[in-house]
Amino acid sequence: MAKNQDLSSSFQEFKEFKNIDRETLMRILEEVFRAALAKHYGSEDNFDIIVNIDKGDLEIFRNRTIVNDGEVKDPTREIALSEALKIEDDFEVGEELSEPILMSEFGRREILSIRQNLVGKIQDYEKSLVFQKYKEKVGEIIVGEVYQPWNKEILVLDEEKIELILPKSEQIPSDHYRKGDTVRAVVLKVEMKNNNPIIVLSRTSPIFLERLLEAEVPEIYDGLISIRNIVRQPGERAKVAVESYDDRIDPVGSCVGVKGGRIHGIVRELRNENIDVLNYTPRVDLMIQRALSPAKVSSIKINEEEKKAEVFMQPDQVSLAIGKGGYNIKLASKLVGYEIEVYRDTDEDYDDVALQEFNDEIEQWVIDELIKIGCDTAKSVLALPKEELITRTDLEEETIDHVLEVLNAEFE
Repeated sequence: MAKNQDLSSSFQEFKEFKNIDRETLMRILEEVFRAALAKHYGSEDNFDIIVNIDKGDLEIFRNRTIVNDGEVKDPTREIALSEALKIEDDFEVGEELSEPILMSEFGRREILSIRQNLVGKIQDYEKSLVFQKYKEKVGEIIVGEVYQPWNKEILVLDEEKIELILPKSEQIPSDHYRKGDTVRAVVLKVEMKNNNPIIVLSRTSPIFLERLLEAEVPEIYDGLISIRNIVRQPGERAKVAVESYDDRIDPVGSCVGVKGGRIHGIVRELRNENIDVLNYTPRVDLMIQRALSPAKVSSIKINEEEKKAEVFMQPDQVSLAIGKGGYNIKLASKLVGYEIEVYRDTDEDYDDVALQEFNDEIEQWVIDELIKIGCDTAKSVLALPKEELITRTDLEEETIDHVLEVLNAEFE
């Protein structure tokens, strides 16, 4: 059995270096050898395979029925009495003979094929283990190490050296990772492609922020506070609506913590993303007021059928409601589920308008250049000659013409 042991001892290394339990390895070994026996002998159901993983031993026995000489029809299942008596001299016709099969009966190519099949089976099993493991982790935060950063994605290894992918689209815009850096992300999805598990991570998903809150706020983890909705503009701003099932618990205060102690760690993890935590209410008008904070609302008109809301506020509150880059009003709309339109609430027909309010028609960088020279409202821009605007801002004449056209249209 030396050759048997030589071969089976090489299988022992899979037990030592692969994450496979004893029973599974025995099952895979038997499966691979039965396939080899079926190919070599034409059948495998009259063979016994005995695997001893601990000893690194594998034995194969072929069972054949003893028949009279000249009556052998299937040499794989039957053996002549004269041949059986050479093995043991007290055999009789009708008895079953069990004899060991040596590896020498297989050719070198067959043995190589057996080993390749075994490697393939074990790799497939390991892939299925990884797939199942991470399928159950979808929505959970994992911590990994950056192994290889590329332009479109980052290869991350977990503690078991399993490969994970963090695409560029799932990174916060200000994320910059180098090889060896630690990264925290949520498992976004797991799928099989070409028989390989693809595990995709995300740092931009609202679920990532939800899990971070659960980790920092015990009341959320314990179910005393519920997160009703989260909307994000990754790296810029997020809004979180929370609700408490206990009147004694302030959901907003619990999430923010004393002097912002609980929320600050999350803000740092999200690259200084500004997080607004607000108290959830089923009242749409009140929810819109809270969502547009820090702006103060004068009045609201709700159209429930079209899911639209017209919000009126003082002119100096409009830019606050819109927010930098328009993120505040966009996130408020997503959080409440209503299309929000902001209007100036003033007794004068044509009051001045904050320049920031025009960010849907004028590019933000152009507005920023005008604000730098002290023009933060429409009328302050219109009060200056075009030549002076070009000189002081260093903007192209075509750009200034577009700005003036948009601002003049507001007061026509």
